[in-house]
Amino acid sequence: MSYGRGRNERLLGRALAARRDEVVLATKLGIVRDSAGAHLDGRPESVRGFCEASLARLGTDRIDLYYLHRVDPDIPVEESIGAMANLVTDGKVRHLGISEASVDALERAVATHPITALESEWSLWWRDIEDDVVVAARRLGIGIVPYSPLGRGFLAGTVSTATLTDDDLRHTDPRFQGDHAQQNRALVKELTLLAAELAATPGQLALAWLLAKGDDVVPIPGTKRVDRLEENAAAADLVLSSEVLERLEAAVPHGAWSGDRVGFAAYRLSRKPMTTDRLEEPSSGATRP
Repeated sequence: MSYGRGRNERLLGRALAARRDEVVLATKLGIVRDSAGAHLDGRPESVRGFCEASLARLGTDRIDLYYLHRVDPDIPVEESIGAMANLVTDGKVRHLGISEASVDALERAVATHPITALESEWSLWWRDIEDDVVVAARRLGIGIVPYSPLGRGFLAGTVSTATLTDDDLRHTDPRFQGDHAQQNRALVKELTLLAAELAATPGQLALAWLLAKGDDVVPIPGTKRVDRLEENAAAADLVLSSEVLERLEAAVPHGAWSGDRVGFAAYRLSRKPMTTDRLEEPSSGATRP
C-alpha cells in the first residue's frame, strides 16, 4: 500500500487498466487531508462520496476490500460501517475491513455488517494486539492484515534516524529515538544472527514469523524497490520449525522492545484537524488472488 492524496489510486488505476480481474483491490476511507491539515471523517454522509472518488481515481466499478482507515471517535462505528454496508448492497464494494480497531469497535462493527479484514500494526516489535485484538478477530472470523510488519523498516536492520530524511514521519516514533533505539538495535542484532543461520535476511525472518501465526494472517510490507519486493516475497518460502520459533521468542520476546507507539503522531488523529503534511489519504493496494 502507498499514500499520496489519491495519486497512488490514479497510478494503480493506470497499472491495472487491462488486468483488473487479476488482483484483489483494497483501499480506505476516513483520514482526510485538506487546507486545515489531516483529520478523521467517519460520518456516514461522507462515505459514499469517498467511495465514488476512489472508484473514479482507480478507474474501476468496484473495490474488493474497503477499509475504514480509523474509527472516528465522534461517530459511532455502527454508523460508519452501516454507510459502508450500503456500498456493498449497491455492488460498489465487495467486502468491508477496518483498521486499528479495538475489541469493542470490532464487535460493534461485526454486529452491523460482516468484516472481512482487520488491518493493524503487528510485528516482532509491536505485539500488543496479540493480547486481545487478535483473539477477538479470530473469534469473530476476521482475517488479520498486519501493516508495518518490518517495524517501519527497523527489523530489516538497515534503518535508523541517521538514515531518514528530515521530513520522515519516523522521526516522531519513540522506538527510533535515543535509548529506545539502542535497546531495539541490540534485539535486531539477535534477529540478524538467527536469520543468518537460516540463510535469510532479518526482514525475511520477521515476515516468516508473522506468516507462521496462521493462514488468516496476511502481512503487507511496503517498499519502493524491486529487489526489496523480491526479498519480502521470498519470506513466504521460509518455513520456521517449532525449534526456530522458540529460539526467536527467546531472542526477541514480546516485552523486550523499547518505546511506545502511542507517542507516534500518526495515532493522535481526531476530527480536529492536525496541521501536518505527513499523513495522506487515501491508501490503496492490489494483491494477486
